[in-house]
Amino acid sequence: MENNRNYFVAIALSVLILIAWQFLYVNPKIEKERVAAEQTQTQANPAAGDQTPAGQTATGQTPAGAVPGSNESREQAIAKSARVTIDTPALSGSINLTGARLDDLKLKEYHETVDDKSPIITLFSPADTKDGYFTELGYIGNEASGTVPGPATVWSVKSGDKLATATPVALTFTNEKGVVFTRTISVDEHFMFQITDTINNGSGAPVSLSSYGRVTRFNKPTTPSIYVLHEGFIGVIGEHGLNEVAYGKVEDDAPIQPGKTTTGWLGITDKYWAATIVPPQATPYEAKFAHFPDGRPRYQADYKQDAITIAPGQSTDLKALVFAGAKQVPLVDGYEKSYSIPQFDLLIDWGWFYFITKPMFKLMDFFFRYFGNFGVAILLTTIVVKALFFPLASKQYASMANMKKVQPKMEELKKKHGDDRMALQQGMMQLYKDEKINPIAGCWPILFQIPVFFALYKVIYVTIEMRHAPFFGWIQDLSAPDPTSLFNLFGLLPFAVPHALMIGVWPLIMGITMFLQMRMNPTPPDPTQAMLFTWMPLVFTFMLSSFPAGLVIYWAWNNTLSITQQAIIMKRHGVKIELFDNLKGLFARKPKPAE
Repeated sequence: MENNRNYFVAIALSVLILIAWQFLYVNPKIEKERVAAEQTQTQANPAAGDQTPAGQTATGQTPAGAVPGSNESREQAIAKSARVTIDTPALSGSINLTGARLDDLKLKEYHETVDDKSPIITLFSPADTKDGYFTELGYIGNEASGTVPGPATVWSVKSGDKLATATPVALTFTNEKGVVFTRTISVDEHFMFQITDTINNGSGAPVSLSSYGRVTRFNKPTTPSIYVLHEGFIGVIGEHGLNEVAYGKVEDDAPIQPGKTTTGWLGITDKYWAATIVPPQATPYEAKFAHFPDGRPRYQADYKQDAITIAPGQSTDLKALVFAGAKQVPLVDGYEKSYSIPQFDLLIDWGWFYFITKPMFKLMDFFFRYFGNFGVAILLTTIVVKALFFPLASKQYASMANMKKVQPKMEELKKKHGDDRMALQQGMMQLYKDEKINPIAGCWPILFQIPVFFALYKVIYVTIEMRHAPFFGWIQDLSAPDPTSLFNLFGLLPFAVPHALMIGVWPLIMGITMFLQMRMNPTPPDPTQAMLFTWMPLVFTFMLSSFPAGLVIYWAWNNTLSITQQAIIMKRHGVKIELFDNLKGLFARKPKPAE
C-alpha cells in the first residue's frame, strides 16, 4: 500500500510541477513576447522593398510581402483597391484585384463570443493593416517571359462580378510579350477555394516561369499558448511528412526548408482556424517557413515550383487549392478524401496519441449527433472509457484491497524486524508470495489509462466543435472557463471578481470529488504526504478554475465514476471503505494531549 501511495504522490507532484511551469513561466513569457511583437508592429519603419514595380521579385525568389507600417483601418485598406465580392453560406469578403489576393475574409458561422450578435470572426485582412494576413498565388519569370503576375499585378475581371458557391469568377492579365494569364477562382459551400490558372503563350518564343504560393501574416495569436496545442507553421511535405514549426523557431533560426516534393500542402494554423495551400501536384516544389524582421515583422509559409516551359502558341493549366476557414473535423476529413490531399486531417492537432485521440472525438461526435449536447457527449464518452478500462481498474482496486487486508501483518513485520531493512524487505516479499499479491499490480492500470485520458483532454481542448458549445444552466461555452465565482456568491453580489479568484461552481464540484476520491484511502502516516493528501484538492481547484469548463466537467465526472467504481470493487473483496471513517476523523474533535 505504501508503494502505491508513493506512486500516487509522485504523479501528483509531477502534475503540479507541469501546471506551475505553464502558469508561472510559459504563459508570462508568451505574454511578454506578444506585447513586444505588437510594439514592434506599431513602431515599424517602411520596408526596403523586395519587389520590382511590376510585381516580380528582384532576386527570383518568392516575394516576402514587406509593406510600410500603416494606421489605416481595415475598411480604409479594403477601399483602396478594386475588388470582387465573396459571398457564400460560410464566407464573406472580397478578392483584391491587385495581386489577386485573398486578403479580406470573414467566417459567417463563427462569432467572437457566445453572443450571436457579436462580430463574426475575421480571418484575412489586407497587408497594410495591423492584423494583415493573406494568401497569394503568383509567378516568378525572367526577361524572356516578360512581366508575370505577382504582388503588384492588377488583374482584370473577365467574368463574374461576385464569387459564390455556384458562380466562379475569372480574372485575366496579359503582359507585354503577349502571354495571357487567365485565373478561374471557385469556392465550395464551406472553406475550400479552387484556383485554376491557364497560361497561353502568344509571345512567339518559349516561355519559362515558376509558380509560387504563400500564406503571410503580420501578427501572432494573442491567445495563451499551451503545450498540448501547436499554433504556427504546418504542412505535410510529401515524403518529408508532417512539419510543425513554432513561430519562435523561425524567429531564432534561419528559414526552415523541409525539402522538395510533388505532393503535400502547407500553411499557418491557429487553434481553431487555418490557411493552407495545396500546390499544383505535377511539378516539384520547394517549401519554406520563414520570418522576415525587416520593415514590419512577418511570418510566411510559401512554396516555389521548378520552372516550366510553354512552347509558342501552346497553353498549360496549373491547379491549386486554398483552404481558409474553420478546422471542422468532418470537413477536413472530407477534403482529404475528395481532393486526395495527403494527411490533411493532421491540420487538426491530434497529438502524439493520434490513434486514440481521433477515435475519441468520433465517439464524442456520435453522442453529440444523437443527444445534441457536447456536455452530455463528454459524460457518456467518459462512461464508455471507464467501461473499457473496467477490467484494468478492477485489478488495480483489487490489488489495493488485498494490500489493505495484509496491512496488519505488514505492521507486525515492521515491529518484528525494527531497523533491519533487509530482513523487513525479505519478510514483505515472502508475505506477498504467500498471499499471492503483486505489489505493483495497482500501478500498471494507471499507466495504461494515462494516454487515453490525455487524448480525451486533447479532444476537448483543441476541436472547434467544442467552441461556444453550451452544456446546461450557466455553462454556455464548454471551451471557456466557468464564468461564476465563489467570491461574489456566484453572481448574487453585484461586483466583478479578479481573474485569480474566479473559482466557479464546476471547479468546486471537481475539487470536492477529488477530495472524496482521496479520502477513499487511509491518510498517509507520513506528515508531508498527509499534508499533500489534504491540500491537493484545493490546489487543483484553483489551478483548474481557469481551464475550459468542458475539461473541468470531465474531470469531476471521471472522479465521481472512479469513487463509485472503487467502492463497488472494494466491497466485492470484503474490504472496508475508508471514506466515511476518514471524513469523521477529519472533522472529529482531536483529543487534548495528556499532561
